[in-house]
Amino acid sequence: MKTSARLLLGGVFAASMIAADDGFAQQVTAAGDIPVFHVQQNVYMVVGPAGNSAVQVGADGVVVVDTMTSAAAPKLVAAIRSLSPRNILQIINTDGHAERTGGNALMAQATRYVINDQNARPAGFGAGSPILAHEHVLQNMSADKGTYKAGPELWPTESYFEDQRDLFLNGEGIEIHFQPAAHTNGDSLVYFRRSDVLVTGDIFTPQQYPVFDIENGGSINGVIAGLNHILRITVPAKNEEGGTYVIPGRGHVCDEADVSDYRDMVTIVRDRVQDALKKKMTLEQVRAARLTRDYDGIYASAEYTGDMFVESVYKSLSASSTGDAKPATGDKAAPRSKR
Repeated sequence: MKTSARLLLGGVFAASMIAADDGFAQQVTAAGDIPVFHVQQNVYMVVGPAGNSAVQVGADGVVVVDTMTSAAAPKLVAAIRSLSPRNILQIINTDGHAERTGGNALMAQATRYVINDQNARPAGFGAGSPILAHEHVLQNMSADKGTYKAGPELWPTESYFEDQRDLFLNGEGIEIHFQPAAHTNGDSLVYFRRSDVLVTGDIFTPQQYPVFDIENGGSINGVIAGLNHILRITVPAKNEEGGTYVIPGRGHVCDEADVSDYRDMVTIVRDRVQDALKKKMTLEQVRAARLTRDYDGIYASAEYTGDMFVESVYKSLSASSTGDAKPATGDKAAPRSKR
């Protein structure tokens, strides 16, 4: 990712044009009090207080990936309307957390309805724009209790159970890939093929250590498998810069090299904790060893420290080794050479 764009997206936002080294112009504007960043072709990133959303615009209408929290959703609608007045054709949730699904109800209703033969609004839970997520997201949100329990107005109206669901909207294919046991048990990667932009949800968060929900099916091995999956999809341009752009769950727009560096860090910390477990070290001993000390200056924060990340890794690997959790598959190096 170009340094100028990264610095802008990491701090100061204003209406400006960033001249990238390869001549590609990247536009940042403010709409609805939140920044809108033109990533590539038809796809934009909207930066909310709790995470990013992606918006694809075109002649058919608008596709929205993740709807932010309920509080931030009106600002997301305003940002979308600054890009296009057309119908919201499709909403996609990358997981079931509130910062991904909290605006589902408002977003589904924030459109002009396509009139059918009976001159009536379309059917569905909210009778608005369709909301698609993996079936585990719908199961978790519609459960009687649990972390993800939500009102039916926020539920996905469509779910998929296969490894991949394909759509074709605004003249390009959209691939939705299920990534098991990663950040949660129902994560999706969303790839806009013609625009060459990949939306990762919270599997990839370049400005902090990865967070994964062990109690609800997340795991460290699944996160690493997800990062390797991202690397299998992305293709770099000249000098490993540009090419496929990646919109993370939170943080700045990235390219393949950024994901590769992050994957290496996560894998190294995982391997360090795994080695400590083989030596029968307790959690207290692992914490004392400061296994993330060479990365804390980049990824640690007061809200999520290196010790907290190590504890999550320790618990995830411990659960896998005792059979309490099924290890995720796919923890292999990406097939192409990555830097």
